[in-house]
Amino acid sequence: MTRRGFRMLVAAGMAGLAGFAGQAQAAQCGNSAAGFEAWKDEFAAEARGRASAASLQALAGTSYSTATISADRGQKSFKLSLDQFLAKRGGNTIVSRGRALKAQNAALFASIEQRYGVPPGPLLAIWGMETGFGAVKGNVNTLSAVATLAYDCRRSAFFTDQLYAALKLVDSGVLNSATRGAAHGEVGHTQFLPKNVLTYGVGGSLDSAPVALNSTANFLKGHGWQRGAGYQPGEPNFAAIQGWNAAGVYQRAIALLGARIDGQ
Repeated sequence: MTRRGFRMLVAAGMAGLAGFAGQAQAAQCGNSAAGFEAWKDEFAAEARGRASAASLQALAGTSYSTATISADRGQKSFKLSLDQFLAKRGGNTIVSRGRALKAQNAALFASIEQRYGVPPGPLLAIWGMETGFGAVKGNVNTLSAVATLAYDCRRSAFFTDQLYAALKLVDSGVLNSATRGAAHGEVGHTQFLPKNVLTYGVGGSLDSAPVALNSTANFLKGHGWQRGAGYQPGEPNFAAIQGWNAAGVYQRAIALLGARIDGQ
């Protein structure tokens, strides 16, 4: 090969790599509403072939969620002491209501424990902590919330995965453009993010308490829950509770409230 031919070959290769890099470049994240519409267009272009036209049409209808950004920047309760956190979240009320629900739904919780090995206490603690046993499931548009956080630079990679999961849930009919839930895109009685719905949901709507509780037990089992083992800090099942929420004070609260509900 001549020197000129070699140079042409290298140039062609570099041009090809540049084109490939341009195709692989991620949609540009941002920290304000200003770039959100342009980001949606970039994301949709990347997602073609991976997401359906119908789900991308649902994405096109989303709007930048200021409520989501406000909630994401204002999670101050996770910095409280355990006692302060329990007081703020109504720990005593969760325990008393949890015990009543445990008794009223004994057959349901027995079947869950038989199937997944998870006792009622932690499930009821999570249910009470997340939504007040279904009383407050949130009123933020779910697709807009997840899309906003996928666009936002703070945790873009994590929520991009959640957005792809949400688009799959649109195709399956679990989510739609009108679905509403918590500010970070969580849905149902125990507040599942879209990817967790795909991975651990047992079928049906998580707005059904039995479906949500079975799915939550499946989540804990999927994170290493061992039948009959303890779930306090330092015990084998505490790691599964840690998988549910990254905040240490939240983890300790779930373990403590669960034990009180279970009469330990």
